[in-house]
Amino acid sequence: MAKVKGAVVVDENKCKGCGLCVEACNFDVLQLSQKVNLKGYNPAFMFNPDNCTGCTNCATVCPDAVITVYRVKVNN
Repeated sequence: MAKVKGAVVVDENKCKGCGLCVEACNFDVLQLSQKVNLKGYNPAFMFNPDNCTGCTNCATVCPDAVITVYRVKVNN
């Protein structure tokens, strides 16, 4: 049976660092970065990429629609 692996891409220069995506992630994939983007915010990033299932919870709650989620089937 194929396993689904996810990947989250955050547009770091548009992210306002609100943290809603971090809270919505059930798998502790995302965190807010320590670095600051061009607008002075701490953007979200994939802290634990191996945990991502591609569920899209993070993208769904993002008020600025700066998150894209990709899903890929991986054979065991």
